[in-house]
Amino acid sequence: MGLVSRYVVPFLNEHYIEAMLSLLVVIFINFIVPKNNKKKGEEAMQNGSVPGHKSSSTKEERASKNVIKSGGVGDVADDDEDEGLDNLVDPLWPEDLKHVPFRPPRYTQEESLQRSRDYFELLNKRRSVRFFSSEPVPREVIDNIVRTGGTSPSGAHTEPWTFVVVGDIDMKHEVRRIVEAEEEVNYTKRMGSQWVNDLKALKTNWVKEYLTEAPWLILIFKQTYGILPDGRKRNHYYHEISTALAGGIMLSAIHYAGLVTLTSTPLNCGPQLRTLLGRPSNEKLLLLLPVGYPSLDATVPDLQRKDLEDIMVVF
Repeated sequence: MGLVSRYVVPFLNEHYIEAMLSLLVVIFINFIVPKNNKKKGEEAMQNGSVPGHKSSSTKEERASKNVIKSGGVGDVADDDEDEGLDNLVDPLWPEDLKHVPFRPPRYTQEESLQRSRDYFELLNKRRSVRFFSSEPVPREVIDNIVRTGGTSPSGAHTEPWTFVVVGDIDMKHEVRRIVEAEEEVNYTKRMGSQWVNDLKALKTNWVKEYLTEAPWLILIFKQTYGILPDGRKRNHYYHEISTALAGGIMLSAIHYAGLVTLTSTPLNCGPQLRTLLGRPSNEKLLLLLPVGYPSLDATVPDLQRKDLEDIMVVF
């Protein structure tokens, strides 16, 4: 006891204990934690994850793995997209791909100004129309409209789109049945009161007569990945943006042909319509465009577009 009292007890005062605890904290922070983090980082790199970052959802983890696996950049997978993409090492295009001279028409400044003004005035008359005539439209006109949509740019020129054209009356009735059933639920339960109230003045609801009145329906599907002849899957870069651009170009072609359309986006109808039309699982419905002439009593809301200064910023 004498030895304990002489050598140990003096070190058990609170100041000494506090100092020792502080020293242990410093050692832990500066030596033990960095070593453990380094080990975790090495393990994370081997597993293809990023150390220190927790995935906020299974969807994000899946999308990240898919993009890395397919070698793609830019696209984030939808809930059921891009599953099981093959890790292709062969390039999409050969290295010796031929490049050819490009000589588009060259106009004077005055001509460019006039053409830009004329095109704006033409497209400024475009309106979304919900009242269609059953007057037939030649199939050749629709063919050219679809060809025009196919001139859109796409990521790595993968052309990730399919345009399904429906003119058969029975098939149009089936499309309408599916769309109206889902849209009724959308308007009454899913969309919420603010969204529904915002649409009231536009005179739109879940009843879609134009789906059977218009002579043609064009359903625009995005191909979330490509399927090679040997069955392997190839990533389609920016498939949604590319297909949306194709839809925009198609809108201008429809208007230029003297026809009208409506950018219909039937919520929750994609899988059923894909099945009805026999489309493969890599295709997802993006837009549905009824195409034809407006009915004689067609009306549109008296809306104005934003002024240039409200949509353009110049530096």
